[in-house]
Amino acid sequence: MAALELIIGNKNYSSWSFRPWIAMKVKNVDFKETLSLFDEATDQAHFLEFSPTKKVPVLKDGDHTIWESMAILEYLADLFPDRGFWPEDRMMRAHARSISNEMHAGFGPLRSECSMNMRREVRAIEVSDGVRKDVARIEAIWEGCLKSYGGPFLFGEFSNADAMFAPVVNRFDRYELSRTPAVLDYSQAMTALPAWQEWEAAGKAEPWIVEADEA
Repeated sequence: MAALELIIGNKNYSSWSFRPWIAMKVKNVDFKETLSLFDEATDQAHFLEFSPTKKVPVLKDGDHTIWESMAILEYLADLFPDRGFWPEDRMMRAHARSISNEMHAGFGPLRSECSMNMRREVRAIEVSDGVRKDVARIEAIWEGCLKSYGGPFLFGEFSNADAMFAPVVNRFDRYELSRTPAVLDYSQAMTALPAWQEWEAAGKAEPWIVEADEA
């Protein structure tokens, strides 16, 4: 099998890149990491060299290209059915897919007003009612999953659902959006992962600034 290649954007900012990257790391999938920097001046024109949507991340498997974070995570689950990318139980798996797709398709106010930023100082900002509604919904999701499945991750063991919500852990912390017991417990479990710490350290060490993602 040819080595998988995951093409990502800046680790400090690229929340969508972070999702499959942390899943692959936690699940011990060997892959080549290729960093392609954001370029505001050209609107990421160079991304078209490898991405049909001019976005990251992109997974290369030989001659095949897979784009969109959810599609990449589903592909990995198909490729490595024994790695636990999704819960084994059918109903838990359906629940995990439901909240993962909710994250993929929703929470626009939170994403637009509070960009993922690994090196941002912890500081609250004024946010819209839309962000507050997003935060309340995510709090409910996390609390419900931890109560139902016992933690420390959303479905007990780390799964694609945790990968999808990983950038939110950073947002909740950096923008001081929530400190409920469920948020604190879940955030502690996520940030204790060696994969999380590896990505965060690399993001903080990056010298590049993307003004659009600084808030």
